[in-house]
Amino acid sequence: MSKQQCITILGSTGSIGTSTLDVLSRHPGQYRIHALTASSQVDLMLSQCARFKPEVAVMVQESAGLELAERVKAEGLPVQVRWGAAALDEVAAAPQVDAVMAAIVGAAGLSPCIAAARAGKRLMLANKEALVVGGDVFMRAVREGGALLLPIDSEHSAIFQSLPEDPSSWQRRVQKIILTASGGPFRSRDPRTLKDVTPEQACAHPNWVMGRKISVDSATMMNKALEVIEARYLFGMSPDQLEVVIHPQSIIHSMVQYRDHSVVAQLGTPDMRVPIAYGLSWPERIESGASALDFHGLAAMTFEAMDEPEHVLRFPGLRLAWETLRGAPGSCAVLNAANEVAVEAFLNKRIRFDQIHELNRATLDSLVCDPPECLDDLLALDRRSRCEAERNLSRLL
Repeated sequence: MSKQQCITILGSTGSIGTSTLDVLSRHPGQYRIHALTASSQVDLMLSQCARFKPEVAVMVQESAGLELAERVKAEGLPVQVRWGAAALDEVAAAPQVDAVMAAIVGAAGLSPCIAAARAGKRLMLANKEALVVGGDVFMRAVREGGALLLPIDSEHSAIFQSLPEDPSSWQRRVQKIILTASGGPFRSRDPRTLKDVTPEQACAHPNWVMGRKISVDSATMMNKALEVIEARYLFGMSPDQLEVVIHPQSIIHSMVQYRDHSVVAQLGTPDMRVPIAYGLSWPERIESGASALDFHGLAAMTFEAMDEPEHVLRFPGLRLAWETLRGAPGSCAVLNAANEVAVEAFLNKRIRFDQIHELNRATLDSLVCDPPECLDDLLALDRRSRCEAERNLSRLL
């Protein structure tokens, strides 16, 4: 860590992006920011530019980019403003950049993630869709580009920290990976009442502060389904080696069970700055700003099996992870696209909470896809899947 690291943050105005900037602010001189990117939040991006002085700021939406450019100029800030998807790819792969924090939510983050991987960057992956949608195509880009892929999701960071240092020994030594899930806000709710859930209730996570889309995914357990898919590609395990257990306290972030049945777990307060700091500094460790775990003040840690009958009814979407992993190539991408359409429809109060799974299930059943071989194939499949999901959505309205 003696060399100053140059960083691009994809999605700097989201919860992961702002937490990353908080960690960076605690280590002046160790990091400098090449680029910050966002979709449309001009006010927040302007304040980030004023404080952190990136060389480049990118807005996905042209109108937002034009507005930001005017305001940056008026403020006299030495920041180049750009916009559009191509600009995202360029700042992710820029020669001067050492590391990329990939925190764009959804399939929109796939292309810049692949660009960073092909350019051989330290790629800190908080965008699970890069793996869920990208799958083998994305992992091939990582291998061919010689990128260093570091997971930032709390569960996958915990698994990475609990695995042996030598990846070549994982299959020989590891029996299974156990991802923990809080159970979200409806862990104890009568499944028969889920049709009455409002967006505000679904976004009220008991442990984590997250964006609206991810909060809804946590409430349906689709977030965990996507994490199971991500873990399969990150760690090279078969679907049968992946398990989910409910741990409401969110203290144990995930576990690795070895062939001798010993279990290694990573514990910590539920604060995303911990895995972010680990990704920024690996293999070293730096101050994250998170509070230390107080064992004396901990309540009892409890665990619940996901195959309990009520949990099966409460979280039917979780099983789609194993189904798509065992299904035709591209099935995971279809599931992700359908879920994005479904969650947006729920947040806009077009469908009920329980219809999110219904729409995901219908889209998987109605769309037949060819195996994707490249980024263009993945993007085309994503578009087709969204169109199919919209058609299925119209039947629910």
